[in-house]
Amino acid sequence: MDTAYKFQYAWLGGETLESDVTIKISDGRITAVSRDADDGATPIAGVALPGLVSAHSHLFHRSLRGRTHTQGGDFWAWREPMYELANTLDPDSYFSLACEVFNEMLRSGYTTVGEFHYLHHQPDGTPYEDPNTMGKAVIAAARATGIRLTLLDTIYLTSNVDGSPPLPHQLRFSDGSADIWAERVSNLDPDDGAQVGVAAHSVRAVPPAALQIVRQLGSHLSSPVHVHVSEQPAENEACVQQQGVTPIQLLGEYGLLAQDTTLVHATHVDEEDRQRIATSGASVCFCPTTEADLGDGIGPATEYSVSGVKVSLGSDSNAVIDPFLEMRQLEYHDRLRLQSRGLHSPRQLLEYATVNGAESLGWDSGELAAGRLADIVVADLQPEDEGTGPGMIAFGTTAANVSKVMVGGKMVMT
Repeated sequence: MDTAYKFQYAWLGGETLESDVTIKISDGRITAVSRDADDGATPIAGVALPGLVSAHSHLFHRSLRGRTHTQGGDFWAWREPMYELANTLDPDSYFSLACEVFNEMLRSGYTTVGEFHYLHHQPDGTPYEDPNTMGKAVIAAARATGIRLTLLDTIYLTSNVDGSPPLPHQLRFSDGSADIWAERVSNLDPDDGAQVGVAAHSVRAVPPAALQIVRQLGSHLSSPVHVHVSEQPAENEACVQQQGVTPIQLLGEYGLLAQDTTLVHATHVDEEDRQRIATSGASVCFCPTTEADLGDGIGPATEYSVSGVKVSLGSDSNAVIDPFLEMRQLEYHDRLRLQSRGLHSPRQLLEYATVNGAESLGWDSGELAAGRLADIVVADLQPEDEGTGPGMIAFGTTAANVSKVMVGGKMVMT
């Protein structure tokens, strides 16, 4: 069924907001975008944006919100309550939690999420009767809520770069071998609202030989490939000591620096490795609110952008779910680090949160343009905001301003 909406304003990818924009939709895709009067179109107040994308999420971390801030410590200390939480979840509670998180994402303006999924088996590591039960619970939650999903099925085999076996609280993350992981992922059949990607948890959790299998499976499935990398200096130091190269160099040696690869965090990376990333065509996903929450450090987002590396944004631990906050926090981090303003323009920040994230997850959404998936978010504007342009969206809007959300042409939040 063909539908048409006439938006008071719309951001169409430029440096301004366009007024009185009519968008026509058929079979879940945008068929036309124009500023011609259309008396048959449904009028909608506010500003239309492409659906926002969390390119990196750990949905179960949402249950840690507000619970890890009283004892101090660092990233490595934070992992302990995270492990404890992970071992309390079963398929039913995981599905319920996923529905809660995905609904909160939709209310905040996210229409697409990349779920970095490594909660695979029972707490003692024994597979469920269907080894993909936990992954299917996430897919079912996406279907129930209406969010667009890329399930990034994550391999996790070791507890450290030296190849040590998983610790007791990591057993449910592991398939035991890369071949078993690859066979399980190959049998995971999503539906129209979801797709499967592959991920290597980190160089700490995936030995070099297994990285090669990740590369091969990603190519075989024609799927996106994601990996945590260089989130902490200790990871870099351990990799150099054990492998003789940096984590970025190691990923490059095994084919995981490529255009279909997204490097999550890539915080503690020197100039040589940044150039390796830029040359390879790989992209980088920053998660500013989580990186601040965990004390990870501030990554070189400006330097990546200037060198041509595509940047996307993720909600990661979901301690906060607000895509607009992720945008400006990225800019604010670099302002503090470089003592300068305007390092990422409002247009760039919106691109990071829309089209770049969609590309990272393998979806042709992220733009209000003919042929694209009809994922649209509407944010309320106050009269004094009119004429302010994308700057008001990137720097003056919060999740609370979101009034309508459409995924694939279907209104999922009004």
